Amino acid sequence: MTAFTGYRGALIAETDALAELLRAADPATPVPTCPGWSLAQIGTHVGRAQRWAAAMIAARATEAMDTRAVPDGAMPKQPEAAARWLSEGARIVIDAVDATGPEVPVWVSFGAPCPAERWIRRLLHEAVVHRADALLALDRPVTVDPAVAADGIDEWLELLAIGLSGRGVAALPGAATMHLHAVDPGLGDRGEWMIRPSGSSIAFEHGHAKGTVAVRGSATALLLLLMRRVGSDDPAVEIHGDGAVLTHWLAETPF
Repeated sequence: MTAFTGYRGALIAETDALAELLRAADPATPVPTCPGWSLAQIGTHVGRAQRWAAAMIAARATEAMDTRAVPDGAMPKQPEAAARWLSEGARIVIDAVDATGPEVPVWVSFGAPCPAERWIRRLLHEAVVHRADALLALDRPVTVDPAVAADGIDEWLELLAIGLSGRGVAALPGAATMHLHAVDPGLGDRGEWMIRPSGSSIAFEHGHAKGTVAVRGSATALLLLLMRRVGSDDPAVEIHGDGAVLTHWLAETPF
């Protein structure tokens, strides 16, 4: 199966879904997967991040801007207005990309400036994970389109490959390897990852191979595990082989 490409529609859908959750929930509800945060803070974080990215795209910024300078960066307190504000953020980003030009280089988290379009993917997966935070806080099941969740795993591994370089702490101990296998129908090779040490960082490729540890589950379950939204003892994931490798990985790859 080819790589996921529907980032624009998915960003709108995920942001709208989070907005609907906030419309109906108590904004003061604590979010255990983001210690010290409430649902209101989750919404503010997502909506402000989208407007922050849009401002940098519009300015063609090649360095990070101060998030405190983001126009309209405060989420309204009234539930209907808050939901509308949050939904608008995804569209503001997409409009900024189109107005500036998808290929114009701007600052993007991790690494050198990248085409402005890259922000749409980054903010999609930010919204996916924080919608999961909200659902878990409300004791509701987390469901994510398998192709979106698999792409979220791709992006996380890509960011780690950059972020771990030169850090001096190995994500995988020694020569250990890790295989991830998403069991969702239709993902094909895009639902399998072989992760290996590469200097002080990691490298990965799609496909089936035997790892020192193997982790199986839906793409959503694997993404939540990698993002530390669920633990390795979650019944939605199966671990085969040396579980200590996964424990080490989770300890050394904090979000």
